[in-house]
Amino acid sequence: MTRKTELRQPGVRIHEGGTATTPASHTRWAWLVGTFFGIGRLKPGPGTWASLAAMAIWYAGLRASHLTGWAATVVTLVGVLVVTLIGTPASTMVERESGQTDPGFVVVDEVAGQWVTLAIAPIDAGHALLGFALFRIFDIVKPWPVRRLERLHGGTGIMLDDLGAGVYGLLVVLVVRMWW
Repeated sequence: MTRKTELRQPGVRIHEGGTATTPASHTRWAWLVGTFFGIGRLKPGPGTWASLAAMAIWYAGLRASHLTGWAATVVTLVGVLVVTLIGTPASTMVERESGQTDPGFVVVDEVAGQWVTLAIAPIDAGHALLGFALFRIFDIVKPWPVRRLERLHGGTGIMLDDLGAGVYGLLVVLVVRMWW
């Protein structure tokens, strides 16, 4: 069973399909971060759209800056850290304000997890697409113990299960790098 279930709170209306109408007093910055600037509202598959955006930002940013090797890995991991440190409290606030546990429109966790998978990938289109596909697979399947991480409370659970899926993707990218 996944965490994407409804919490009943006064003042929050849940529409067909599980979409929440945010209360008038929602925390604007948290909703911007949590939905990754609205990408979480895209249909179908907001997590896939967020992962695709994260992959594109990673690829374009590193290509434009001409970073490679360890420098690219360090910049990517700093990005993961920043997104996680900001995304965890944002996700907690959005979860509380929406009245849902791990709402599907909170996608900042996909950004952090996608970048974990790409952290050691060579900066080329083939590896970027491979990292994208691997992260999506592991994020959907949630192999042990990743599924257990989503049971953690609030933004911590929201973020950590995707970071765990990102680690699985990173390990496969590491193996693939040995031969490709």
